[in-house]
Amino acid sequence: MTFDPITLAQPSIVSLTPYQPGKPLRELEREYGIEDAVKLASNENPLGPSPAAVQAIKAAVTELNRYPEGNAPDLKMALAQHHGVTMDQLVLGNGSNEILELLVRVFAGQGRSVVFSRYAFAVYPLVSLAVGATLIEVPDQRWGHDLEAMRAAITDDTRLVFIANPNNPTGTWSKADELRRFMRSLPTHVIAVVDQAYIEYVQEEEYPDCIDWLQAFPQLVLTRTFSKIYGLAGLRLGYSLSSAQLADLLNRARQPFNTNYLAQIAAVAALGDDEFVVRSVELNQREGRRVCAALTERGISYIPSVANFVSFQVEQAAVICEKLLQQGVIVRPMAGYKMPEYLRLTYGLSTENSRFLRALDQALL
Repeated sequence: MTFDPITLAQPSIVSLTPYQPGKPLRELEREYGIEDAVKLASNENPLGPSPAAVQAIKAAVTELNRYPEGNAPDLKMALAQHHGVTMDQLVLGNGSNEILELLVRVFAGQGRSVVFSRYAFAVYPLVSLAVGATLIEVPDQRWGHDLEAMRAAITDDTRLVFIANPNNPTGTWSKADELRRFMRSLPTHVIAVVDQAYIEYVQEEEYPDCIDWLQAFPQLVLTRTFSKIYGLAGLRLGYSLSSAQLADLLNRARQPFNTNYLAQIAAVAALGDDEFVVRSVELNQREGRRVCAALTERGISYIPSVANFVSFQVEQAAVICEKLLQQGVIVRPMAGYKMPEYLRLTYGLSTENSRFLRALDQALL
């Protein structure tokens, strides 16, 4: 009899389709023979990493023979001071993705359901399916979360509701009063996970920070990351804020040494680099307005976004994406998000965005 590992695997794993990240620069350059490609596909900070983080890493590389501190006390202390919480309210992850996975491992699984919105982050259903949870996908409201419909979709076996605010890949967002009303209506057997990966980019007055809600809503978990505005995506570091009791449960399931030494060192330095954050926001605001105005001039519709990216609609999006790749410009196709007519662009440097617009003009000919 031939050995077949598929027959031994959990059915929930066999049914999964792996997450597809944006195409790496080096891969494109190898495939197309291009030496100066630009990547505008993965919502990375075009300014690079925080300079303070880079200096901290350089000073720390001689300690790589040592294991990191498993509980990362220096980073937790810095985060606690930064956000005005206690250290026992924090959980660190290998990217915020690991926090999402911990949440479903601890609270979901066979016989339990999770609720999420259509066109939301692909990892929510992916990690939920991996533990055998039942998926409840709620139709969108103008490309964003319909919180009333999500509340109505909750069943007796629901344990988690995922809310991306701002949302990826659409860049839509929920206002404070809407989200607060949702939290007040939440039954006690459900945890609300508010994913705030792009929070530092948001400049809307009615956007809720939510940290001061944690005491009032013990069922609330906030997830954040150093991958976006801090420019540390390559180090994979995220975290959650919640009640101490909830954080304790997540930490029980967390692997030892799940965040590496350099990531911890860099994150502490990045948290103090306010000037870099301000520059990143200013660049994003300026270039976002310019790109969206240019799309409008070309008669191309897009989904208004408060994050560092925009999804825009073009006919034959897959063909246009390939033509952009041939010119050395990487954007993100949205077919995997059930948005086959859309491409997503991460705002880059001014020169990178100008190159995208020239390439787009050529691709549309």
